[in-house]
Amino acid sequence: MEDVYSKKPWIAHYDKNVQPTLTYPDKTFSVMFAEIVKQYPDKTALIYMGRKLSFIEVDVIANRLAHYLQKSGLLPGDVVGLHLPNIPAHYIGMIAVQKAGMVTTGLSPLLTPAELAHQLNDSGTKLIMTLDVLFDKIAEVAEKAAFSTVVVTEIADFMPGIKRVLGKLLKKIPTAAVTLLKGKTVVRLTQAMQETPAVPVMVSRTLDDPIFMMYTGGTTGPSKGAVITQRNYMANRCQVLTWLDIRAEDMALSAFPLFHIAGLALGGFTLTQGTTQICVPNPRDTAFLIHAIKTWKPTFMVNVPTVYFQLMKNPEFVRMNLGPLKWCLSAAAPFPAENIKELEAIIGKGNFIELYGMTETSPVTCCNPRYGIKKPSSIGVPLPDTEFLLVDPETGQPVEIGHPGEILIRGPQVMRGYFNKPEETAHALESGWMHTGDIARMDADGYFYVVDRLKDMVIVSGFKVFTKELDDVISRHPDIQLAASVGVPDPERPGSERVAMAVVLCPGIEKSDGEKEKILAFLKENIAPYKIPKVIRFMDELPTSGVGKILKREIRKMLSDKL
Repeated sequence: MEDVYSKKPWIAHYDKNVQPTLTYPDKTFSVMFAEIVKQYPDKTALIYMGRKLSFIEVDVIANRLAHYLQKSGLLPGDVVGLHLPNIPAHYIGMIAVQKAGMVTTGLSPLLTPAELAHQLNDSGTKLIMTLDVLFDKIAEVAEKAAFSTVVVTEIADFMPGIKRVLGKLLKKIPTAAVTLLKGKTVVRLTQAMQETPAVPVMVSRTLDDPIFMMYTGGTTGPSKGAVITQRNYMANRCQVLTWLDIRAEDMALSAFPLFHIAGLALGGFTLTQGTTQICVPNPRDTAFLIHAIKTWKPTFMVNVPTVYFQLMKNPEFVRMNLGPLKWCLSAAAPFPAENIKELEAIIGKGNFIELYGMTETSPVTCCNPRYGIKKPSSIGVPLPDTEFLLVDPETGQPVEIGHPGEILIRGPQVMRGYFNKPEETAHALESGWMHTGDIARMDADGYFYVVDRLKDMVIVSGFKVFTKELDDVISRHPDIQLAASVGVPDPERPGSERVAMAVVLCPGIEKSDGEKEKILAFLKENIAPYKIPKVIRFMDELPTSGVGKILKREIRKMLSDKL
């Protein structure tokens, strides 16, 4: 069969400012950031609770922290865990670690104690930066992990003086006690910075050295660390900034947490471009986001679909003048086509962009054009120097246009491999291609559409059922607020599966057998009989990750346990 993907039909749909091949600066993150500080010393880098921190201020604080890291005995290549929301200390911590030639790993506050201990031990994390209100989570695993030092910051750190003082006096700023930990050094961030000089730190690193070790979901076992090199990350920086035409004069508003690869990417890309970013400590606080839009007037916004859905429910957001907001980007989960129309009615037609990425690819590989044709429900087209190939999961052969196949990716942003897991690395990067586990189809124009996760595909009597298709269909039912379908073991046929669906009904709709019959009748009108779920469970809410992605592995376990 002719390989249609090698012809790269998508290139014809690139914006005029984007070339199929880019020139990548031979510079590491810390070198690039130093150049930006020199170019824009007084420009605002971060906005936090009304305070503006300039690039030179951020640089000086990061130098002090980098000195502390070195003083604590950490060496180039050592791992620092960042267990923080999107506050200035997180951005500064990332920069300081790079200045000292070290590696960061994002520690989600949502991790269970067992998951947190696993990541700390597997990565060999030496020092953790955390928040006082999250300190108990670190204390809980202190005896199970070998880290030596904990640096603790507060929400009030870096806030404007008056807000900080009044907030503490009136007890409007959350705080928590910080205790000693046996065999560990515990220090406040403010104290650590007071004891060190502001002299610039710049430990030499090469593009082949690791910059981040970001842990993946662990759906088939313990999570594993994807080793992202300086070359991977800085190449993706160049690709994304070029593709989205992000400039120094822009201002970003993103609720993506920095402990997630998407937030980390945007944070680092903007910091090394001279672009101002608004800190969003609580991604679920839509009132904060609306206030930030009104006050600071960002030029672009990046969020997961669930954040946009919450914003669209707020009459104030629907009515507000969005001013200079040029575009909104969504990632991490599919965005239903009907909701795109609803959002574009607010932000302007053609101003919504969907992309595709994963931890192992630093993260972005495919995106709808910034200025050109955007296709609803499409993840867009591959970025410059990025190859996509769809293959049959069973035969490994390329599939025809319009047929579903597993996404394989090749490009400069693809990770080095999984930390200390050579077998899993060899499997994921077989023949030089990143095997994503995602199923997609490509249209004749070279636009890609994610159909499902390979592990979420259900085989029913020999037929392939893509659960994402069911989710898209059921989302149109007027009684349903949210739903997710999965495959669960078939008790009547050992080794086989049946389709099950978890449903959250709209407020006021009663959970009843009659409602189930209405849902089944709707599905029978819209999908083939073998795709109809055998199990429907009503739930008050669906489990989600730290970035709002529905966790099908949790739903699968919940529904399987009830069979």
